This record gives sequence, structure tokens and C-alpha cells, in this order.
Amino acid sequence: MPRLFVALRPPPAIRDRLIDVMDGVPHARWQEDEQLHCTLRFIGEVERPVAEDIAAALAQVHAPVPVVSLAGVGAFDHRGRVDTLWAGLHPVDALAHLHRKVDQACVRAGLPPERRAYRPHITVARLSRSAGTAPEIARWQARHLALSSAPFPLPHLILYQSHLTTHAAHYEPVARWPLEPGEDSSGSHDGSPTNDIRE
Repeated sequence: MPRLFVALRPPPAIRDRLIDVMDGVPHARWQEDEQLHCTLRFIGEVERPVAEDIAAALAQVHAPVPVVSLAGVGAFDHRGRVDTLWAGLHPVDALAHLHRKVDQACVRAGLPPERRAYRPHITVARLSRSAGTAPEIARWQARHLALSSAPFPLPHLILYQSHLTTHAAHYEPVARWPLEPGEDSSGSHDGSPTNDIRE
């Protein structure tokens, strides 16, 4: 079954800026360029017909292009252990609005609504139990706390398929839809969601 999520892809200059902060935490699994994205909705494993319904619903999402900037860094923890380092995005309103629209599209396709609070971010590293110490992680956060950028657009809504391997996840874009206002945001897309979603 395909394992899916919906995301926005930052432009090359921003991805380069994020790669610049990927140091200083031993044994962290720093993200590769192709892995850098802002998740709007994690879907998970679904049957192919459901995946096609999700793609059809996403094609009907209408929203303006979010324009955001990088805004600091942070960490997520699970049961008291830091497992993710991320870069923040600001302002959050346009992203939160788009998240709600994507979530509504997924519900129309038969998925349950997202229950977790939405916090837009771009993951830069995943940490195993052996990666970094608390002081090293704290120093990384302090060093990059002022991370910022000029405003940049996130012009496409992208449906990704996640392929898990023993070393890392590979993210394959299977369909995308432009968010630009005007005739380009009519819901047409430049990928084929039914033909490109793989088992």
C-alpha cells in the first residue's frame, strides 16, 4: 500500500540555507536535500483506491500561495527524549489555513480528521537514542536560534509517497497542484495522481 503525505517544497536557496545548519550534533540523521519539505497532512498507508480518492480531493483545493520566511529552530521530543530538530516558518496563518483545507479534502476522501495541533516546520534532523547529548542539542538550538531568510513562496501543493528503507526514507512526489491565483489555480495539475501512485 502506498504511504502518503501532503507537503510544500521550499525553493533551492532555502534548502541550501537549511543544509548550512546541519552540523554540531553527533550521529544526527541530517535530512538530504530531497527530504526537505513542510508537511501539511500526514496520511500514512492507504489502499490504492483511497489514494486515488485523496488525489482527486486535493485537486479541488483552492488557496493562495503561502509566502513565508525561515524563523528560528526548535526540537520535538517523544517521552522526554529529543527525536527531531526543525526550522520554523513564519507567519503561520497562511500555512494553517492551507492545512485546514488539505485536512478537509482528506476527510472528504474518507480519512478521519487530523486531531493533532498543526505547527508548520521543516525537519532538518532525526535523532536516535545515540545521537547527541542534551548540551550538544541545546548548543545547536542556541547557535541557530536566529535562523531567518527573506520571504519565499511555496507555490505547489504536493502529494508525496514515502518509501522506507533501512537507512532513510525516500520521498517521491507523485502529483502536484499549483496554488497560484488566477487560471493556474483552477485545480489542474502537472502530474497524474492515479498513474503515479505506486503500490
